[in-house]
Amino acid sequence: MEDIRRMNCPKFLAVNKIDIVPEEKLFPQLGQLHDCGFDQIVSTSARTGENVDLLLKLMIEAMPEGPKYFPDDMITDQPERVMCAEIIREKALRNLRDEVPHGIGVEMLQIKKVSDTLTEIHADIYCERASHKSIIIGKHGVMLQKIGSEAREDIERLLGTKVMLKLWVKVREDWRNRASDLRALGYEE
Repeated sequence: MEDIRRMNCPKFLAVNKIDIVPEEKLFPQLGQLHDCGFDQIVSTSARTGENVDLLLKLMIEAMPEGPKYFPDDMITDQPERVMCAEIIREKALRNLRDEVPHGIGVEMLQIKKVSDTLTEIHADIYCERASHKSIIIGKHGVMLQKIGSEAREDIERLLGTKVMLKLWVKVREDWRNRASDLRALGYEE
């Protein structure tokens, strides 16, 4: 508590679970904490949400604005290649969340600007088991088509061109446990 008193910054104490502690027990103990150097003590309940907004507001107001690291028009520091792979992976995971665990990786094979209005993208979707491959493809290719269609729409918005997206599904067993595979799929540098 002495260390907290010496800190030269805003200090808040959040006391949680006020929904299960009777007020007659809580308030005397909170009173003992007023001399501990906190700027404000906020009693909260994560379950009911009571005073959570107040605590968040206090913390936001107390945070100084940091330096500007990127230009206003820059929305990410990731290359388009990584963004496209993540969009494809996101669509696969959203559509397959109940059937396939998160063992899906996307390798961008080619991004080729065919013209000012068309970009061609080739990518492999990797899974860890042959049984997952058939689930990702779906009956008559319906699931892969759905993943590709949803991903293509988002990629077109990102790139500002029409996109011809070609996806293949491949099995690469245990890829999440091999550094070379993680690098190939863009998860490690």
